[in-house]
Amino acid sequence: MEQRTSSANGKGFLLGLLAGGAIGGIAALLYAPKSGRELRKDIGKKGREVMKETGQYVDTAKAKAADIISDGRQKAEDLINDAKHKADSITRGTEKLYTQGKEYITEEAAKLKGAFKAGVDTFNEERKNKQR
Repeated sequence: MEQRTSSANGKGFLLGLLAGGAIGGIAALLYAPKSGRELRKDIGKKGREVMKETGQYVDTAKAKAADIISDGRQKAEDLINDAKHKADSITRGTEKLYTQGKEYITEEAAKLKGAFKAGVDTFNEERKNKQR
């Protein structure tokens, strides 16, 4: 927000400077001891100079705006690419954890099933031995 304010102050200052220069130039011409024809010629010349300077200011402002927009686009693209990279990395990590967890659970379930079967087999053996 401060950047916009300082930018607006800079624009206002520059426009004020241009306007003040034009008004001061015209005032100087009006108070100068010249004929009407010379005065009109000088006013026209000063007006063309002001228009040229204003055109140069506008061209500079357009170039700076284009640079700022280009920089903004590049930064946005960089942020998007970085976010995509991080999301892909997180997804890969999650998939790896899921696969490892699934393998671990499958292995532990097989062990538990084997232990349970061994317990049942032992129970049945003991039961058979008691019945004899």
